[in-house]
Amino acid sequence: MKIVVISGPVGAGKSTLARGLAGSFGGLHVRTQLLMRERAERYGDRVPAERRALQEYGDRLDQETSGGWVTEGLAAALDEQREPPGLVIVDAVRRHDQVARLREGFGLVVTHVHLDASRGSLSARYASRGAASGLTELSSYDEVAANPTEQGVGMLVGDADIVIDTDQSTEADVVTRVAAALGLYGSREHRVVDVIVGGQYGSEGKGNIAFYLAREYEILMRVGGPNAGHKVPLPTPYTHVQLPSGAFANSDALLVIGPGATIDVRQVLQEAADVGVEVGRLAIDPQAMIIEESDVAAEAGLVSSIGSTGKGGGAAAARRITGRHPAEGAVPVRLARDVPELTPFLKSSAEILDHAYRSGQRVLLEGTQGTALSMYHGFYPHVTSRDTTTAGCLAEAGIAPGRVRRVVMVCRTYPIRVQDPPGATSGPMSQELDWPQIAERSGIPAGELLAVEKGSRSGKQRRVAEFDWDLLRRAAEINGTTDIACTFADYLDAANKDARRYDQLSEPTIQFIEEVERVAGAPVSLIATRFNMRSIIDRRRW
Repeated sequence: MKIVVISGPVGAGKSTLARGLAGSFGGLHVRTQLLMRERAERYGDRVPAERRALQEYGDRLDQETSGGWVTEGLAAALDEQREPPGLVIVDAVRRHDQVARLREGFGLVVTHVHLDASRGSLSARYASRGAASGLTELSSYDEVAANPTEQGVGMLVGDADIVIDTDQSTEADVVTRVAAALGLYGSREHRVVDVIVGGQYGSEGKGNIAFYLAREYEILMRVGGPNAGHKVPLPTPYTHVQLPSGAFANSDALLVIGPGATIDVRQVLQEAADVGVEVGRLAIDPQAMIIEESDVAAEAGLVSSIGSTGKGGGAAAARRITGRHPAEGAVPVRLARDVPELTPFLKSSAEILDHAYRSGQRVLLEGTQGTALSMYHGFYPHVTSRDTTTAGCLAEAGIAPGRVRRVVMVCRTYPIRVQDPPGATSGPMSQELDWPQIAERSGIPAGELLAVEKGSRSGKQRRVAEFDWDLLRRAAEINGTTDIACTFADYLDAANKDARRYDQLSEPTIQFIEEVERVAGAPVSLIATRFNMRSIIDRRRW
């Protein structure tokens, strides 16, 4: 437990600091003004709700208890708590003996914060209070400062552990400075974020992996946009387009859409309804970009030229850049904060992540699409509108690289791309094959493969190719991969569908996995043998 004791003259910002700490860090806000009133009621003393009356009553209590009444009141307040709070804010003390008694009673957990400001600022702040304090105030700050105890408050600066001049800091600055001094933000050495990225051209089975891992996290976060669908193995399979793929698997986890995401409002609301998400469980960052109908229309040409899904995410992302200085007649930029239907779900992801870091909550960040589709690292122009690598996902989420614990890169045994548009191409793949060849190699009927292998968003038949070892090595390097999740093991051998352990996989499959580990320089920690809740062979050591 940490006990923060605040002192300073009236108007220095003590209660503002106390409310800020309690609101941001879940602390117990103990107001000595209320302790005084409770004590007066208990002993039958009559103390009007007036500034002068409270000053005089406080002076009397200090004389009778040598400042110990604050400690007694705090102890009683703590006894009423079901569980000991991690943070307690005492708002506020006015005498040295009050602080001394608190230190005697609670020891080294007490931190004394003293706030100050110029006489002009204190006077102006006091004059602007009105009825906000809940007290009948005095006519001027000079009357407040005439109280002998108030006159001596400045002497407490010598005892204080932290001293802040509130003339030189905003209210948010004061909270930040005190919280940092108290270590409330947590160490940056706490690596609580695991990232899932695609190592190929998308459709690697990230939804299946995210669904499996989701049970282990308090926060599930997704970036990207509605141009990527992640299918999860429910009894009736469901495709997540905007929400994290673990939404069904972990009903207790907070679902977060990051500030770099692009949002189709109708889609996200429909998905939230499908999942049964209640207000408070879904958090959409106010900075996320809204896709408009004009964005979908703008991408119609890309559907026929490069096989785009045409969901408007790229056009919206481009408009977010150009919309800072829009041309006449341009569609205005709307962020999530500008959409009334999303208001119940709006919450800063930075605040959520800060809380996760200091409380040790684990975060699963789910990227979309694949490394070879990255705007910067893919085969331009046959790429998506964003950076799909670990670094890009972290930037869209607002997560520092130093917070990352594991990077799980998902790779298929046979990579795929969407079918080529008529007269154009959706982009290159190394050593392209066809589905009858995969059927012959695996023992899975070709008709079954053709029925399954269609884009979750485009609905188009997928192209398929040999495993690209050079792409594997490059993607593992770009993404800082710590673990590989290998999916579609049944495409190597249909008998793998029944494998529940690593040793039950076919010998050629085991050899393939061992070579993936050599080339990627990372262990194959998860193996998906088919699309089913029991389809994952878990070889992790974390």
